[in-house]
Amino acid sequence: MFVDQYRSYQEMIENYLENLPWGEGILSESMCYSLLGGGKRIRPVLALASGAALGGKSEDFLPAACALEMIHTYSLIHDDLPAMDDDDYRRGKLTNHKVFGEGIAVLAGDALLTYAFELLAEPLPIAPERQLRVLREVAAAAGKSGMVFGQVQDLAGEDRSLTLEEIEQIHRDKTGALLVASARLGAILAGGSEPELEAFTLYAQALGLAFQIKDDILDIEGDSKLLGKTVGSDLRRHKATYPSLLGLEGAKEHLHKQIAKAKQSLKGLGPNAAFLNGFADYIEQRQH
Repeated sequence: MFVDQYRSYQEMIENYLENLPWGEGILSESMCYSLLGGGKRIRPVLALASGAALGGKSEDFLPAACALEMIHTYSLIHDDLPAMDDDDYRRGKLTNHKVFGEGIAVLAGDALLTYAFELLAEPLPIAPERQLRVLREVAAAAGKSGMVFGQVQDLAGEDRSLTLEEIEQIHRDKTGALLVASARLGAILAGGSEPELEAFTLYAQALGLAFQIKDDILDIEGDSKLLGKTVGSDLRRHKATYPSLLGLEGAKEHLHKQIAKAKQSLKGLGPNAAFLNGFADYIEQRQH
């Protein structure tokens, strides 16, 4: 059932993104190359599922959920640049700057970020104050106190020995902030109460750390063909990771603890948390 529902969400997201008015030209081509080039769609799925868990209708906030995928994709394009992580492959194909050049890649990322806020501001059949709250929270999560700041910390952490607390703070910002915004987006637009929003926040915070721990594990023992990128990149860049600090088995144990914490956070939702609990298991078990 979880797999079927996940695929249903993915199909909704893909159909919406593919049918946007992209136009022609190299900028649109570059944007679509990365945005429509595959991916798990974790952030928009999380947004749709969080709203559904509180009784919301997914179609009512599909544009806002898809905006999250644009923000995520922009961050990947920029992260892959030589000035950042200098990666050649993403999702099994050449990274954006390898195909379109660094200048167009930067501009494609910029355009996806700004297009995301066009979608977030689209008229929705939802109370305007909820939509305004989502706009502010997503902007904060993507900006200087969230995802971008996390990338700054990540760059600064290369070639340094970091504590577990320092690593987790980097990932709360770089990965976790947008995941928290995703879960809260669905919950806010569905009319969630403050205690419910807090539960979704705790769930997504734990999920964000779990996602990064799993990424670090896959960078060691993953299959390059399944991952769509070269394994061992963290080691080559001398980055502090959970396995480097805790050992591989210790990282796996820490991952499991975060998954359990995520599930515990939504215990008050009862059966309505079934998909989100399955989503947490998916994060732990994924192979790409």
